[in-house]
Amino acid sequence: MATMASSTFTASHLTKSSIFDTSSFHGTPVAPPPSSSVRFQPTVKASSSSVSMSSTGGSNLPYDLQNFRFEPIRESIVSREMTRRYMMDMITYADTDVVVVGAGSAGLSCAYELSKNPNVQVAIIEQSVSPGGGAWLGGQLFSAMIVRKPAHLFLDELGIAYDEQDTYVVIKHAALFTSTIMSKLLARPNVKLFNAVAAEDLIVKGDRVAGVVTNWALVSMNHDTQSCMDPNVMEAKVVVSSCGHDGPFGATGVKRLRSIGMIKSVPGMKALDMNAAEDAIVDLTREIVPGMIVTGMEVAEIDGSPRMGPTFGAMMMSGQKAAHLALKALGLPNAVDVQPELILAAADSADTADA
Repeated sequence: MATMASSTFTASHLTKSSIFDTSSFHGTPVAPPPSSSVRFQPTVKASSSSVSMSSTGGSNLPYDLQNFRFEPIRESIVSREMTRRYMMDMITYADTDVVVVGAGSAGLSCAYELSKNPNVQVAIIEQSVSPGGGAWLGGQLFSAMIVRKPAHLFLDELGIAYDEQDTYVVIKHAALFTSTIMSKLLARPNVKLFNAVAAEDLIVKGDRVAGVVTNWALVSMNHDTQSCMDPNVMEAKVVVSSCGHDGPFGATGVKRLRSIGMIKSVPGMKALDMNAAEDAIVDLTREIVPGMIVTGMEVAEIDGSPRMGPTFGAMMMSGQKAAHLALKALGLPNAVDVQPELILAAADSADTADA
């Protein structure tokens, strides 16, 4: 599970207009290639005779590959740089605003949306060395990622090209989505990914989740083969549990809530029904107990809703909704609160149209 960090927030940290201006609920469509009316261009395999290198390509390199030498360095410097910076990150994020547990497609989408506010500090806990979860492949061992509309608006914001169909879009390789969102997310100064780190437990104070208990993943998987290795902790104002569906490390957040009596049951996912599943996952993304929000496939586990299979739009939208629920919990402007002025504006518009 994940832990969260605490810090003081005021609504002045982020104006209402800025959050709605940058929200990925309002993506800008990617322009189609000039030679086509659609974003998709079939890949044409070049014959060996047609492949050639520019005659000037090599001369444009800023270094000489025939006489290349690295700048000298002491081995101790390498070790000190890695250790110092990692330990500083651990110090910084020991008390943070939001901890996202699980860096799959829902967790990454949640962290991306949260990170738009530079005053919100986001720690991501991922037990695998490689974040991304199941989003490196579309399904089974296939490459393409299917995203049902209107979740394609999120892809427009990220600048990811796709083949547009009537009610869905297709990204040529799921890894294109995963690598793009990670590159944009991890470049932001208010985000830290702690990969190869497992959330072993929750911090609970009274009836509120207040953070997570962490350990290096290899230690977590070998508690039975060695003497006691005590964990570490991360405090947080909000924990977002995005552990995925049941498995070795899946659904660990809600299962832990059940084992300590904070929720009654975790019935597990029902059989696959894409049309029912994706809507349910987004609709039921919520703060399940004070201080802890569930998102992604963990939602299906706790509510017994159908599994969705190899479609990914609900993961993205559920992650975004979880981010705005976290912003709401922090007392910041968000896209899930009902804005009275927006309702009035819509009503006025309808009255004008009727007139």
